[in-house]
Amino acid sequence: MVDASLSRPPVRRAPVETAARVRLRRTLELTGRVLSDPTTVIGLVIIILMLAMALLAPVITTPNVPDPYQMPRDWGAVRMPPLTEGHLLGTTNNGGDVLYGVIWGARTSLYLSLLVVSITVVVGTIIGSIAGFLGGRFDNVLMRIVDVFLSIPELIFALAIAAVLGPSFANIVLALAVTFWVKYARIMRAQIIRVKQNDYVDAARVIGDSKLRIYFKDILPNSITPVMVQATMDMGHVVLVGATLAFIGLSEAGIAEWGVLVSEGQAGISSGRWWASTFPGLMVFLWALAFNLVGDGLRDALDPRTEGR
Repeated sequence: MVDASLSRPPVRRAPVETAARVRLRRTLELTGRVLSDPTTVIGLVIIILMLAMALLAPVITTPNVPDPYQMPRDWGAVRMPPLTEGHLLGTTNNGGDVLYGVIWGARTSLYLSLLVVSITVVVGTIIGSIAGFLGGRFDNVLMRIVDVFLSIPELIFALAIAAVLGPSFANIVLALAVTFWVKYARIMRAQIIRVKQNDYVDAARVIGDSKLRIYFKDILPNSITPVMVQATMDMGHVVLVGATLAFIGLSEAGIAEWGVLVSEGQAGISSGRWWASTFPGLMVFLWALAFNLVGDGLRDALDPRTEGR
């Protein structure tokens, strides 16, 4: 008599998807959703070109000055138009090479945006997490402080801080960091209050996980997405506000920065010398536009309501 179990074909079990494979699959799906939006791709291309110009600034230009972030002056070639020999984009009223300022201004803008966004994300995430996770008195005190900061327009606030501290690039960084952290604290607090009401957080409490473990394992990873989107958009917004402060004279004189270049060239616009302000102004516009396009695309890709459209 033949055992019936021996005649049955072996059962094929579906392979178990590991956590690493799940993360890889989700990352690829997210990348596909981001790249499916043509406007996001345009923003990414602009950002890549800008970053390449900033990182390759020492190779593209050969400065003959001790500090490459300071604009070299050629007093024998003042107010030269574009396509002049030795000055492809022309010169400013003070003999500064516009192309040099545009290229090194990209590195200055990259440094400014990375520094300010990093500081504000860390500070805002910590304060928003304390307020949202602990609640009670901590929440009331911290959110009233946030409300005071939010009641002042950010440009006016940054302008006042930079004016009190004096004209320097470091003071612009400090003024923008003090101004921008509050939005991250508000976003993080709202996200944590929403996430900590989910069932998986209650389950973690039931099995005995500590508050610190629950925060880092369950709450923070599910709350950080809006902060990432806001940080991407602020990479462009910080440069726009920083250029505004530099334009009105709150940055170091002679620094290779787009706002400084626009300020130096504004006097020549009425007399037809448009290039000194137009090219750096266009760079500010493209920088802010690119990061806003990518931020919008990232927000749509991370929004579960748009998945599958």
